[in-house]
Amino acid sequence: MNQVAASLKATLKRLKLSGILPTLPDRVAYARKAELSPLDFLELALQDEVERRDNKNLENRLAKAGFQEDCTFEQFDWDAPVTFDRDRVNNLFNLSFIDRREDVIFLGPVGVGKTFLATALGHTACRAKKRVLNLRSDNLLKLIHQSRADNSTEKVVRTLLTPDLLIIDDFALKRLNAQQSSDFYEIIIERHKRSSTIVTSNRAIEEWIPLFDDPILAQSALDRLAHNADQITIEGDSYRSRQSPGTTLPTTRR
Repeated sequence: MNQVAASLKATLKRLKLSGILPTLPDRVAYARKAELSPLDFLELALQDEVERRDNKNLENRLAKAGFQEDCTFEQFDWDAPVTFDRDRVNNLFNLSFIDRREDVIFLGPVGVGKTFLATALGHTACRAKKRVLNLRSDNLLKLIHQSRADNSTEKVVRTLLTPDLLIIDDFALKRLNAQQSSDFYEIIIERHKRSSTIVTSNRAIEEWIPLFDDPILAQSALDRLAHNADQITIEGDSYRSRQSPGTTLPTTRR
């Protein structure tokens, strides 16, 4: 195997290109065998670095998104015994709703795949170099509440407003107090038409309003959210039972 000279290593390090080093000897051997020109070899080596950086950046975006599970479009079981508008959901994965700053609401009983599809959309957005943040609704509200103790509320709210896509999972599980109602209202209002939000819930939208402390805040927030959103209702048996250990899933289909 070709040895890389120390002087070249130092030069690549100064240029912040040391990521090339692990594959460089193999690329040199390939270039000689394929009789590549110097420029073609340089392009090949630099393309390796581009791909490495793209992969690293994707890893960072996925880590910052905070997904609890690694769910992707390719992994979704389209043969699961659930009913929803498949064409409409397929279209969501082109991410044009993010470009239009529109929202998505997944509704349905426990275990039918709402969180999976929301996470898969977030994963696709990360691959498209979008900034994504995924939070369960109770954790989102707790985050804002705790920020008041150390005067970091402005920073936390900015964290919730800056992503291109904010995923709020399991909303409306229980009643919101006055502060939680106000906090949720502020996040929805500030993100409206500026960036996209995905919400998943076990309850129908009309059941959300009584859970707010202030029905006027509820109506104002939900009007904006619902009227700017693709609403996907999923019905059927638990999707999670298809993911249990020992269960063999059919080949994924679009």
